Amino acid sequence: MYGSRQSSMSILARRLVVPGILLACATPALPTCGGGGGGGRGGAQPGIGGPQQAEVYVVPWKLYAPGQTPPANGGFILQWFPSSADESRKSRLQVSRVLSLYAGKCVAMAIITPDNKPLVDKYAPDGKLSLAVLTDSAGVEIARVAATPKGLDAYDVEKMVSKNLDAKEDALKAQIKEAKAKAEAGDKDAAIAIYKQVLEQKCLFPSKAKDAAKGLQKLGVTVEISALMEAPEPILKGAVPKEIERVMTRGLRAEERGEYLAARSLYKQAHQMDPGDPVPMRFLGELYRHHTGEWDLSKETFRALLDMNADPLSRAVALHGLGKMTVHAGQYEEGLSMFQQSIDAYPLALTYRNMAVFWNEWDHVKAEGFMRKALELDPKDPYNLVFAAAYLAEAGKKDEARKIAKANEPLLSASYNLAAVYSLLGEKDKALAMLHRHFYRYERFTAVREKEMAEARADVVFASLKADPRFIALTKSLSVNYSEPRRRSAAMQRKEAAADAYSLYAQGR
Repeated sequence: MYGSRQSSMSILARRLVVPGILLACATPALPTCGGGGGGGRGGAQPGIGGPQQAEVYVVPWKLYAPGQTPPANGGFILQWFPSSADESRKSRLQVSRVLSLYAGKCVAMAIITPDNKPLVDKYAPDGKLSLAVLTDSAGVEIARVAATPKGLDAYDVEKMVSKNLDAKEDALKAQIKEAKAKAEAGDKDAAIAIYKQVLEQKCLFPSKAKDAAKGLQKLGVTVEISALMEAPEPILKGAVPKEIERVMTRGLRAEERGEYLAARSLYKQAHQMDPGDPVPMRFLGELYRHHTGEWDLSKETFRALLDMNADPLSRAVALHGLGKMTVHAGQYEEGLSMFQQSIDAYPLALTYRNMAVFWNEWDHVKAEGFMRKALELDPKDPYNLVFAAAYLAEAGKKDEARKIAKANEPLLSASYNLAAVYSLLGEKDKALAMLHRHFYRYERFTAVREKEMAEARADVVFASLKADPRFIALTKSLSVNYSEPRRRSAAMQRKEAAADAYSLYAQGR
């Protein structure tokens, strides 16, 4: 599940350092392989050039290359101009609770590449990069922070954003006070006009918009108070934020150790400390979905998150999770729509892989396009590579597929997909060992294990194992038999797709 902090960083790294894509592939009929690896951990894991461990408060930066301009979204835009990919990879601006939460309040997070000449010329005509510029939605500069000899200070950037949002909120408070005075003086039209101006800021300041909506209702104007206005706002000041970060980090480390109940308890604790912070909910909902199999709780948590002013990354993870569970329930069209909404919110490699998984039942060309997008987000993502290894095996490039599989064999969470690769290679003992590792070492809860066993029974990549008594015994605990969707199963189609996969791989190698 990549595509958070490292999606933009990976693309930036390739623009500056490593042009091209390391690996790309088409998609033969592999129905479930690929989507299963990489879940959990709040949906944000390290990718190329990032830290060795996942982080909690990943800032959902989006990259803007030449010819691209951050869109006007009715709020503020924080434009970061790093001088190099190395600077952006190492910067603490990638991991910030303050910026992550402001991203849920209509503050767009934009990384501007050094070769985006129009924007560089506009905001840094002297060519001195390594700066952050806060603008309004039209691109008018409000404030900036430039690098010192020690570099661009993330704390100074956070302080700049907080200071200007606080000033904007104070101005709205003054407007509400003015509107009340106008209403009391009998100047109804003037009061309505002011309240409507405040209401327009509902994404940046939902509680102030709610006050304005109530003021309008008192004046006879029909205004709906939305769920976003009713949702609690995150705590950004005082001692609570640092304590939440400590609790969340402990929860993440527990999850990485496979201590899922301890992680669940810590994520719940963080959520109770600040119900307005969507990140603990994201981690909790993803843990319910991916690790404990408590899908009803996962759905409830993700839906509550979507009713908040959540940052784009958290919304994308929630929509992906809901889409995955909806597809498993056989509601394919609705689940596919959720996947697309997830991508629209923020691109995640796992969502693209699951889109590929969905479409290879019907259209391997379209599926190939989604797989390309996953690889473009992070060409060194081990889950992407193991996914691609299955296609290499299908194409008869067994040595290369085996090399990828062996290199990633220590990755416990990729065990299912590794089993798929070894099955396609004809190495039955190895495939069964990986499946056993997946079911009984990686999966810890019966609710998840049963779903995965049923999925393996239906998965075409395990065709060579279907009649093997060991495979039947290994998957005997399935609780339901999923009905398989219509498959593109013609042998020629699969061979052609596999040949295309190898051709694309060879071009990018």
